[in-house]
Amino acid sequence: MSQRSIEDFKAVLQGGGVRPTMFEVELTFPDAIAPDLGEVTRDGTFLIKAAGLPASNIGQIAVPFRGRKLKVAGDRSFEDWQVTIINDVSFGLRTAMEKWSEKIQNHNYALGAIELQQYYASAIVRQLDRDGSQLRAYSFEGIWPQVVGGISLDFEATDTIEQYDVNFAVQYWSASASGDPAASSVPRDFTGRSLDIIS
Repeated sequence: MSQRSIEDFKAVLQGGGVRPTMFEVELTFPDAIAPDLGEVTRDGTFLIKAAGLPASNIGQIAVPFRGRKLKVAGDRSFEDWQVTIINDVSFGLRTAMEKWSEKIQNHNYALGAIELQQYYASAIVRQLDRDGSQLRAYSFEGIWPQVVGGISLDFEATDTIEQYDVNFAVQYWSASASGDPAASSVPRDFTGRSLDIIS
């Protein structure tokens, strides 16, 4: 049997591991609604209390051959991205999300944005080390709020602060160990955003 000591484990677990509380989210908004939003991008850095790093999904194609199936790689898909936001008395982020959703499609009639640039935006999730330095950053491109979650109101909900979830559709994501993962000299997609690869 292989003998492994706690010292061997310590040598492998660099920096004591990554903490899930050490992160920040930089959320941008479409230019079509940004002039009305003030400092909400800055507010999001503090008030987005939960987010996630993306999953990586590649489909599978089963090719039959003489009673067996050869599994080959299919197409990549990108899961939705969800954040949880703390509500403050300004309702700044909540108002921004509602305006963004309204831009995509009006509440009282079925009209809305006619160009992707009018409602596509981006966000960066930065995983931080315990000293606040960036370990890795994930850039979500072509995002838009698919679901702006409700806020529960309840006389019995004491010792708590309002929060709500926002579920974003994601066109694609890219990752980088340092800097802005969206900054690249590679070709750009139909929205003018860079087509980065994982580094």
